Amino acid sequence: MLIATINSSIVLIALPDIFNGIGINPLDPAKTSYLLWMIMGFLIVTAVLVVSFGRLGDMYGRARMYNLGFLIFTVSSILLAVTWMTGDAAALWLIGWRVVQGIGGAFLMANSSAILTDAFPTNQRGLALGINGVAAVAGSFLGLVVGGVLAPINWHWIFLVSVPFGVIGTIWAYVKLHDTSKRHRARMDWGGNITFAIGLIAVMVAITYGLQPYGGHSMGWTSPFVLTALIGGLVVLGVFAWIEQRVENPLFNLKLFRIRVYMLGNIANLMASLGRGGLQFILIIWLQGIWLPQHGYSYEQTPLWAGIYMLPMTVGFLIAAPLSGLLSDRRGAAFFTTGGMIITALTFFLLTELPVNFPYPMFAALLVVNGVGMGMFTSPNRAEVMSALPGNARGAGAGMTATFQNSAMVLSIGIFFSLIIAGLSQTLPTAMSTGLTAHGVPADAANQLAQLPAVAVLFAAFLGYNPIQHLLGNSLGSLPPDQASFLTGHSFFPSLVTQPFADGLHIAFWFAIIASLIAAAASWFGRPRSGKVGVAEPVVGEQAIPAAS
Repeated sequence: MLIATINSSIVLIALPDIFNGIGINPLDPAKTSYLLWMIMGFLIVTAVLVVSFGRLGDMYGRARMYNLGFLIFTVSSILLAVTWMTGDAAALWLIGWRVVQGIGGAFLMANSSAILTDAFPTNQRGLALGINGVAAVAGSFLGLVVGGVLAPINWHWIFLVSVPFGVIGTIWAYVKLHDTSKRHRARMDWGGNITFAIGLIAVMVAITYGLQPYGGHSMGWTSPFVLTALIGGLVVLGVFAWIEQRVENPLFNLKLFRIRVYMLGNIANLMASLGRGGLQFILIIWLQGIWLPQHGYSYEQTPLWAGIYMLPMTVGFLIAAPLSGLLSDRRGAAFFTTGGMIITALTFFLLTELPVNFPYPMFAALLVVNGVGMGMFTSPNRAEVMSALPGNARGAGAGMTATFQNSAMVLSIGIFFSLIIAGLSQTLPTAMSTGLTAHGVPADAANQLAQLPAVAVLFAAFLGYNPIQHLLGNSLGSLPPDQASFLTGHSFFPSLVTQPFADGLHIAFWFAIIASLIAAAASWFGRPRSGKVGVAEPVVGEQAIPAAS
């Protein structure tokens, strides 16, 4: 799980070096789709496939499916590392094998929780799943640092670094891992698989392309393609739900949602993922586009240092997740899940009170507490949800939970980016036009640059480019040297976007606050009536859910 999540985030920080290495400008409007698919492709594939692969684990053996995922993940890592092409061919090769790598990751994510639930008694599952959760979240932040260190040396290394671990892990898994659960053979629900995949892919693609400008709009939410994909995807998902209620062995066993603990636990997990999913991107942009340049870091250095300055959140999570898992095994989950999300909501509120150019010790302290809140929630929630499932549905149930979580991550990125872009689009054009004109840029050129989509400015900061240097390009040569130096220096762009960014940031954080509080409420009302994790509700048990075979 650690190596899978490292690979999901290591690419984010290495994107400038990857695109520079293959000779593509990702901010060219014709190439932006490459950038979006490099960011979102892995998440989309895992969101779509985890539930199907969890179902396969129930049918053919969870360890077998897990091992297959490890093998696919390792082979795709090797093929990514040996990329020799340049230009569009290289971009398509990388995106294609990232998708395959996502397939391997989906096998791992779908079956790891079920394997652990099978292997550990109920009074130890919180700790076991907590350690697994620590690996998952720690990997997503460690990937930022590892990518920032390796990519400037050679971008191929960011894929190569996981190969030795993948090879050893694949061999170890095949030798040591054995299924301890009964297999439940059944016919595959092809209608459900096909409609679910088509519907969810359409919705995820719509979210991805909704972030691109369309016509004279700063985003693509009015694009006929985006609207068709979004509405069509939701209609197909409606057909999927209709099919699932009528087939003998459904992909999504909707009867599992009759288990109150499972249903409300998943709602809590969905809302928590919505609240925190886009947070990583927003904080990185905040650091890279504003705070780090204001404190003397060059734009080229900001991707690495953003990852380093985000580490306090990982520290908080590393402390809280296994500890809350251990304590919830003894004292019940409700205090930790509900309390953790309330703490998380409080940190989001305090982040809205920070000035954009904040004192770092205060920011770091909030990140630690935010990580503690998320860690308190994650382990007990996962243990509670998995323990509520009957033994013959753990693979499919874990896959359904992972689907909600991964889909929420993609949706959250779309929501957070949209809110930030909406905030920037309101005030950035006027601020940019006025600022550029005041420092010698001709009015026509300044107005033209000010009308460029805000997403271009946002992605430039995210990728570690100097945004103003990128926007002005060759025009810088016609300006007086002192003005050109000031415009591309450490203070002009951050001061330009501070207020517009703050407006969007506050809206995004309030969305996260509301999502976190809903997760807290769902956790409280979804607690087992006995108050203990792993104690099934008396009305619903394995006999109440039809066996898969």
